[in-house]
Amino acid sequence: MAERTENNGKRDRIGRLMYLFYILFLIGAVVLVGQLIRVQVFFKPDKAIESKLTPSVTKDVMRPARGAILARDGRMLAISFPSYTIAMDPTVLKDEFARDSQNGKDREQEWLEKARALSEGLSRFFPEKTASEYYETIRKDRENGNRFRSLGTPVDYETLQEIKELPLFNEGQFKGGLIVNQKDVRQYPYGTLARRVIGFVRDNTDASTNNYIGIEGKFNSKLHGEEGYRYTTVKDGRERIQVLDSAAVKPVDGLDVRTTLDVDIQDLADRSLRAQIDTNRKIEGGCAVVMEVATGAIRAMVNLKRDPKTGKMEESYNYAIGRAGEPGSVFKASTIMTLLEDGCIHSLEETIPTNHGKEGTLPLDQHIYDYERQYGTNEITILKGLEMSSNYVFAHLAVTHYSKRPKDFIDKLYMYKLGEAFDFDLDGMASPQVPSPDRDSWSITSLGTTAYGYSVTETPLHILTFYNAIANKGKMMKPYLVEDIEKNGTVKEKLGPSILNASICSRATADTITRGLTAVVQSGTATRLKNTKFKVAGKTGTARIVLDAQDSKTSAGRYTDEWGRKKNQATFVGFFPAEAPMYSFIVVIYSTLDRESFYGGTLPALAARDIVDGIYAMDPVWMESLKPQAAVPPMPAREVLSQTEDTLTVPDLSGMGLRDALYAVESTGMKCDYTGTGHVASQSPKAGAAVTKGGTVKLTLK
Repeated sequence: MAERTENNGKRDRIGRLMYLFYILFLIGAVVLVGQLIRVQVFFKPDKAIESKLTPSVTKDVMRPARGAILARDGRMLAISFPSYTIAMDPTVLKDEFARDSQNGKDREQEWLEKARALSEGLSRFFPEKTASEYYETIRKDRENGNRFRSLGTPVDYETLQEIKELPLFNEGQFKGGLIVNQKDVRQYPYGTLARRVIGFVRDNTDASTNNYIGIEGKFNSKLHGEEGYRYTTVKDGRERIQVLDSAAVKPVDGLDVRTTLDVDIQDLADRSLRAQIDTNRKIEGGCAVVMEVATGAIRAMVNLKRDPKTGKMEESYNYAIGRAGEPGSVFKASTIMTLLEDGCIHSLEETIPTNHGKEGTLPLDQHIYDYERQYGTNEITILKGLEMSSNYVFAHLAVTHYSKRPKDFIDKLYMYKLGEAFDFDLDGMASPQVPSPDRDSWSITSLGTTAYGYSVTETPLHILTFYNAIANKGKMMKPYLVEDIEKNGTVKEKLGPSILNASICSRATADTITRGLTAVVQSGTATRLKNTKFKVAGKTGTARIVLDAQDSKTSAGRYTDEWGRKKNQATFVGFFPAEAPMYSFIVVIYSTLDRESFYGGTLPALAARDIVDGIYAMDPVWMESLKPQAAVPPMPAREVLSQTEDTLTVPDLSGMGLRDALYAVESTGMKCDYTGTGHVASQSPKAGAAVTKGGTVKLTLK
């Protein structure tokens, strides 16, 4: 009995002890949970201590590679290349070396000797300073504690690798002080060719400045890509590393934009226009556009404006879409189309009375007065009126047939898309203006002047689009500059041709107008294109430009100033070959304020002639095959340069674009270095020279 009681007492003590432990653990758990809640919710560490113990985290934006702008055949019009700026921290390891010097070591002198050797290398890569100048700069920066020194101009990747092998720099950032910053640089291999069309995107906060120009601006969202980001922190006080448990988004490179531009036709049109206006200081500028008839694809768009300071013609303003002015006689084709479509006339051989060149209150047409005296007649055919570009003939026709229903005439102009700014692949399209019979300012005079190209304003592209529809037998194609959006050669978004109006006139009307426009070239005001390689159908136009306050404050809104000076817009527009049109084109030239007049049949026609003959010469489709005339004489054997595994022959690169030249050189195992933009003007070594494998060919582009 006593033993049982003793055992029960032991169990009671153990139970109480376990209960005590339970209570203690429970209290500890409650305290721990309370502390966790306090730390998580209520506790705020000392700011100074927190900043010391917590490494800083930075959100780094990773920029994508900008897409390229391509010509129709894939040649690069705009491309981004990585460029590297070289800098140095001259104070690297200075404090550590100072401590070593106290222990009897002189590592500072050793570092300076390497800096001297580094300076020798820098002078070779950046010859704007001598080796001694570089060394003195580095030494003084080290003494003064300057932690950043920019060195030379930006370099490419290949040069960067060579610079990294220089003394000190080959020891890396933390021992040699090398600092490298990468930045993508936009390059234009063909220089100023089509630069206004290609455009640009400026990093500028000035809201008053248009920083998005041309294709670069219009398609910036496609070309730019999508930026990425990551979070980084500092490791060991120097190197930045990614915070692995944070979000990170990789950048998405931009897409490529393939244009309709033909580099060869663009270059031809540029040279042809410059040849007529470059040295004539009475010319403000001009434009030339070449379009494919069947599709509306623009093969060339040249815009040249004279810099008032340098006098040089530059691609600084897009006349083709941005300037709407009274087109003059090129507008007469729209009047003929309306008359034919409405059945007011049936043939260009129909006659009207000459009436001494006078129609109502409109200005006297001296051409008709001279015609009456020359031919002794009081009648003139519509075709003859078109050939001699008579204002009277077209004003008379419009007033005779539409004076009681002018809205029918004006509505036709809207159907021809001559009264609206259609969507285009570039921003900045000016809106054309057509008078309305519903306005108080309307009169019969307005109808007459509209018929021959006054009282309306049109951009060169609107006029060209209309003439292109004539060449296309009435189908009006929308002009376009971008074929598609690509990624690594794969089409991601197809753009291409589209129709503005399936039929602005019948095929018979288009053929009749084409016959009239061909006569203008053969025996009218555009005979400077009479003997071109193709038969051309086209029309000249000359119009005075309304002066603004910059021209003359006292004469703003008039055609002439107080001294009788005026400005002219001279135009030639047409298409070829006339019998089966493939290209339509327009050349417009704008003069400065002067007493001299400029006509569409002079400078614009001369530029147009060069474009037509140039396209004939460059396209083998139209070139006649040569028949053999004689036997080929025997040619003596010539020594051929041998090429071994270690010796290579330099190819002939003259005239090549940058991309083609780079491929031709690098595919043989040689390196390529170049300066300038455009095409290869000279090379070193010369074509045919032997160089060792891995040697460098230097190119000069112009």
